Amino acid sequence: MSILAELHAGVVTASADETRRLGARLAAALPPDAALALHGDLGVGKTTFVQGLAQGFGIPGAVTSPTFNILHLYRGVPGGRTLVHLDAYRLDNAHQVSELMLDDFLIPPYCLAVEWPEKIAAWLPDGMLQLTLGIEAPGRHRLMLA
Repeated sequence: MSILAELHAGVVTASADETRRLGARLAAALPPDAALALHGDLGVGKTTFVQGLAQGFGIPGAVTSPTFNILHLYRGVPGGRTLVHLDAYRLDNAHQVSELMLDDFLIPPYCLAVEWPEKIAAWLPDGMLQLTLGIEAPGRHRLMLA
């Protein structure tokens, strides 16, 4: 079964490493201009999943939550993939996208991963993959692609 089919059916992970491996597998299946909306409450593993995407793209170094910076840009090796990780949690309204000059980062050619996409939905590209993360039980996280 392909990673996309698995995620459409729903996948449960039992550790952060499993969530990262799932992200790395998805990275291999994504087109160069992929846009991914990550839905879910605090602590469900959105940044952990993005760490897996970065690993799958061969991006070196640490990938951290951009909550306080709002946006992190990760470049792979020369000729490799670029990942834009945006966390809209602290944005009060969609107009801040323009005020903070984030709008240029919302247009690929790179992989765009957005946490809290509902806060800036009007600014996001059509056709984004919608991934919902949640806690099924203590230590078990469910990931489902809509």
